[in-house]
Amino acid sequence: MSDLHDLSAHALMAAYRQRQLSPVEVTQAVLSHIARWEPHLQATYLLRPEAALAQARASEARWLRGAPLSALDGVPGTIKENIATEGDPTPLGTAALAPAPAAAADAPPAARMRAAGAVIVAKTTMPDYGMLSSGLSSLHPLTRNPWNLAKGPGGSSAGGGAAAAAGYGPLHIGTDIGGSLRLPAGWCGIFSLKPSLGRIPIDPPYTGRAAGPMTRSVADAAALMQLLSQPDARDSMSLPAQDIAWSQFDQGAERLRGLRIGLLLDAGCGLAPEPEVTAAVEHAARLMQTAGAIIETMPPFMTQAMLDGMDQFWRMRTHTDLQALPAGRRDKVLPYIRAWADSVAGISGVELFNASQQFHLTRVHTVRACSAYDYVISPVAPMPAFDAELPSPTNDPLHAMEHIGFTVPFNMSEQPAASINCGYTRSGLPIGLQIIGARFDDLGVLQLAHAFESIREPQRAWPRPPGA
Repeated sequence: MSDLHDLSAHALMAAYRQRQLSPVEVTQAVLSHIARWEPHLQATYLLRPEAALAQARASEARWLRGAPLSALDGVPGTIKENIATEGDPTPLGTAALAPAPAAAADAPPAARMRAAGAVIVAKTTMPDYGMLSSGLSSLHPLTRNPWNLAKGPGGSSAGGGAAAAAGYGPLHIGTDIGGSLRLPAGWCGIFSLKPSLGRIPIDPPYTGRAAGPMTRSVADAAALMQLLSQPDARDSMSLPAQDIAWSQFDQGAERLRGLRIGLLLDAGCGLAPEPEVTAAVEHAARLMQTAGAIIETMPPFMTQAMLDGMDQFWRMRTHTDLQALPAGRRDKVLPYIRAWADSVAGISGVELFNASQQFHLTRVHTVRACSAYDYVISPVAPMPAFDAELPSPTNDPLHAMEHIGFTVPFNMSEQPAASINCGYTRSGLPIGLQIIGARFDDLGVLQLAHAFESIREPQRAWPRPPGA
């Protein structure tokens, strides 16, 4: 048997049912593994071993009585810092909000995990306000990438990506408003699904914002989708209850046969993909074609004006938030984010209105471009993981969003989009493939991702703690 911390959720569910393992011994193994990794990764916030073990003991008792709360009872997992958990502060990765008040209630994803009996081992780190694709934060120590500690894990679900790749248990939940699930998934070599908007309720809701699974496999993501995709009135965009057969994610490579798949290699804006990224995505397309898919190269549909407009609007939102803080607290925010946000201090109302319209234009162009295909594939990011100390790939607050041209359109179009590893650079860094489906076709995206998972080359061993 694999090391306990490496076991999938599906393997743990089977072992618990057959009383081959207990949640206590699994949680102890995960906590010991985290203790070896965490001085190097710094991926966790509110890591409380005794609280995790108390949850595990309660789960063990339920399994012994034959009364688990769900199939995932006792399976360890983590939750991103910005997903509220009752009684805990939610500082959003920034020292400017510390000490943050305790949350009055669990946000929907945390409530679903707790009701299912999953063991919440820790919360995971994020950068200030979730507005960076890196592990840099004014509140937390720098979060690093387990594949190469000199590199960052991506963000804003930084700790979740690092934790999943490092083996901090099988289940992790992050959020995404422009790529914050998929970017760390791609750079950490794991799987993630940004579901259709409203499929997993989130509180507070915001245009384009989605919660989603971060796991080592499609199978474990499907198990989390089964748990998390229940309506919640706190999310004004929550989708109605729907009986989705999440367990039918495994359709095999046959699922690819006859599908018309668009291959998007030019985002139309931002940074161009590096050659190793393009080569890996093209190789993935050839594998799908060999399995019977019809691959067609897509022309770009985004424009730089769309990307710049969304960026400008987000700058103003953050600028407004920062201006509401007392000066002493505002000064604690990362200088990069302050420079990014304050760059729009002098724009006019007309300029801000025009910027706001780019969200809708992006939505319209994205849906129109994708409607010609069953699915679309693309790079997740134009480059592999970048230096850990940098806030963004460009390290330039005036060009902070140049790496999200492939991911952000699908937040605005509300379409499900997944990241799955499709290769490695010469230096051994993972490369992410994005798989996009039509709105509401979350199960189809999981099925296509699992089909690719079954035909891609064998994956490299997961990274181990230094000295292990």
